Amino acid sequence: MRHHRKAAGAAAALALIAVPATASAHDGYHGGEPITTVAGGLDGPRQLSDYRHHKLLVAESDSGEVSSVDVRTGEVRTLLSGLGNAQGVDSKRGWIYVAVGESGPPPEDGAAPAAPPPGTPSQVLIEATPDGTVHRTFDLLQYELDHNPDGQLQFVDGEPVDTLSNPFSVLVQRHRVLVADAGANAVLSVDRHTGEISTFFVPPTVTDVEGCADAPNNPGTVGCDPVPTEITEGPDGLIYLGTLGAEVPGAGRVYVLDQHGKKVDVITGLTSVTGVAVGDHGEVYASDVIEGAPPMGDAPPPPGFDPATVGEVTRIAPDGMRTTAQVTMPSGLEVQHGELYASAWSIAGFLGLEGRGEVQRIGAGAFTAPVS
Repeated sequence: MRHHRKAAGAAAALALIAVPATASAHDGYHGGEPITTVAGGLDGPRQLSDYRHHKLLVAESDSGEVSSVDVRTGEVRTLLSGLGNAQGVDSKRGWIYVAVGESGPPPEDGAAPAAPPPGTPSQVLIEATPDGTVHRTFDLLQYELDHNPDGQLQFVDGEPVDTLSNPFSVLVQRHRVLVADAGANAVLSVDRHTGEISTFFVPPTVTDVEGCADAPNNPGTVGCDPVPTEITEGPDGLIYLGTLGAEVPGAGRVYVLDQHGKKVDVITGLTSVTGVAVGDHGEVYASDVIEGAPPMGDAPPPPGFDPATVGEVTRIAPDGMRTTAQVTMPSGLEVQHGELYASAWSIAGFLGLEGRGEVQRIGAGAFTAPVS
């Protein structure tokens, strides 16, 4: 069902983001305020992708929706709904492709995740039209069970079972859709004509950083799983893939691949990469959704903890120079018409802050050199 939703523009920047009152929805990367809230009221925004007429598509994982965001007016319009854990989205020539991850909230106190409502898609790629009509569904979990691209097994009650699928982002090309599957530790390719699924790229397990070298993995192995996150194509025609690196400092990566899935380069020294974008001049942006967060676990956050201080975006210039911008819980990144956008407050739902997600424009002034 298609409907309109009230959008929050820059003037409603919501107290935890320090945006001056003079900020305009037209300020951005080439000038203006460092960070501008373009739209708010989103539910767990993940991947952003370029859409038509100065709009972005955003996958909202907490509400199971795909929405369009007009970056000039801040208008948010829901295009698809009832999708479960919608994490990734991209489009081409009237078709929208959505990566639907594992359903159900995270376990609490050791309990099993809640079962999704009957009929809710899970661990699939969906092909749909903007009016909400689902045309085809591609079963990525079944491909994982049949092929297990990374060759890893996990054991449950002493019995080996294949790892699960958790598709996180998509890149639509002329003849195929590339899907970064965080659960399968692989990038899959779905033929847009035949629907055939194949393996495009399998990033290696990380063993060359402290915290991963001796980390127990599957029986008899060590290292941190790569955990693919966002996949995008740069203006140079190369494909860029971010990896989470099991949230270990320095284990995050951005792999640079050719159109055949062969590694051309790799950017190292990152942590918890959840989004990747490439600028018009070759600069690479990588988001870290949990930088500055307290240790995960049952302990409450320390006194005075401010969730607005969690997360950052790193800019890697062509000459290798790095600068960072503080962006609250950023996930998806997208460069549109020379402007950098981020989905922010993307995991606010885990803190009980439902509907707090935003799309932000990140200006050049937001990036500063790290303090030595």
